[in-house]
Amino acid sequence: MELRLISETNKKGGSLTVSDSLFNRDYNEALVHQLITSYLSNARSATRAQKGRADIAKSNRKPWRQKGTGRARAGRASSPIWRGGGQIFPNSPDENYTKKLNKKMYRAGISVILSQLVRDERLLAIDGFSVDSHKTKDLVTKLNELDLADVMVITHELDDNMQLSSRNIPAVSIVEVKNVDPVSLLRYKKVLVTSEGLKKFEELLS
Repeated sequence: MELRLISETNKKGGSLTVSDSLFNRDYNEALVHQLITSYLSNARSATRAQKGRADIAKSNRKPWRQKGTGRARAGRASSPIWRGGGQIFPNSPDENYTKKLNKKMYRAGISVILSQLVRDERLLAIDGFSVDSHKTKDLVTKLNELDLADVMVITHELDDNMQLSSRNIPAVSIVEVKNVDPVSLLRYKKVLVTSEGLKKFEELLS
């Protein structure tokens, strides 16, 4: 299939032939859902620790005798149903949230997302993208010329100027192809990919 190229000054720059298997794949909602959930789960860190009934510093003595008081039976003050008692099924720092996803499924999922971005006209191809300095205003000026605000820029190689100039812009992200993740692809309104980046995508996902 053909993707329309724009220049760095937002002018027509011809077209670029890309692989149909990567940029013209049918949408697969189940695969995209599995890709997103596995990515978010693998990003979780087990940092929460809760106390169970065995970890509560309360007396193990029976609060009152079993029969004759008219009250419900109670064995320990650390019971989870008591105020200040332990947690039922407490979270532990050694919990494992990882979900395995095969490489073939991951590559197919990224291709499905890219194909949908093309159909929704959210993916733009550009012949090249560079910034002359590390100043934020230079990058903002360049993006304004391209009529882009909430955008993710994907390039085959990230230099210091692009990295430093984009740090203070919350709605702009500039990454290399190898660091692209499915959540970011769906998060931004527009995705701008350089022509070299498109070739890199075909190398990594084919």
